[in-house]
Amino acid sequence: MTELTDNASRFISAYNQIDQGLRAQLGLSKAISYTESIRKAARTNAFVKKYEDQLIDYGRLRNAIVHSFNEEMIIAEPHTQVVEEYEKIADMICTPPLAVNTVCNKNIKTVSHDTLLSDVVENIYRSGNSNWPVYKEGMLIGVANSRKIVKEIGKKLYEKQNIEEYLRTTKIEDAINNFGEDTYYTIANKNITLDKILNLFTENRKLSLIVITETGSLLEQPIGVVAIADIMDVNKILDNYNS
Repeated sequence: MTELTDNASRFISAYNQIDQGLRAQLGLSKAISYTESIRKAARTNAFVKKYEDQLIDYGRLRNAIVHSFNEEMIIAEPHTQVVEEYEKIADMICTPPLAVNTVCNKNIKTVSHDTLLSDVVENIYRSGNSNWPVYKEGMLIGVANSRKIVKEIGKKLYEKQNIEEYLRTTKIEDAINNFGEDTYYTIANKNITLDKILNLFTENRKLSLIVITETGSLLEQPIGVVAIADIMDVNKILDNYNS
């Protein structure tokens, strides 16, 4: 047997970083194995879920690299490419990038609760933004979502109502009150990470927008938003993180 090489040392360091990081994040005891912690984390962490099998395979490789009774002695040598990939995943799990620093759209458009529906529709058309947070007396009360609005307009057409009159006399607050109980938007604080963003959209397939504020309070103005259309960018950032 020989002493730890640079590659072996780096690999064991990445293993320990992930093992300790997940235990701290999930509040797991030392009695829980590395593989168990990966399985548990995969239930709530979209990034761990994405690399679940690979992480477990790397855990087995770690056991093949070191002697079971002496981590200063090695019985196998990991390839450099494997080490670099493991380090990349470890960094992502333990220090994931924040949404506000990456994919978050900070050019936020909001509307007042008493804005006429016709003006909101025109704003959506002119801006290309499909979701406009709606505020009333400084509080977020909903999101003017283009898909929801089209559904409401379709309903009025079906009911043979005058659409022009409906658009020009209905306030956006009244319109969103008819959107139903679907949770199509949510709010988060400025510390939300990209893996949590992915998890929110994965858990709720009807989610269209995540509104980000300083502390995640409805009484704060948004500092950014992440829409369902941004998911591809989220995945690209995660795939290229520290590459």
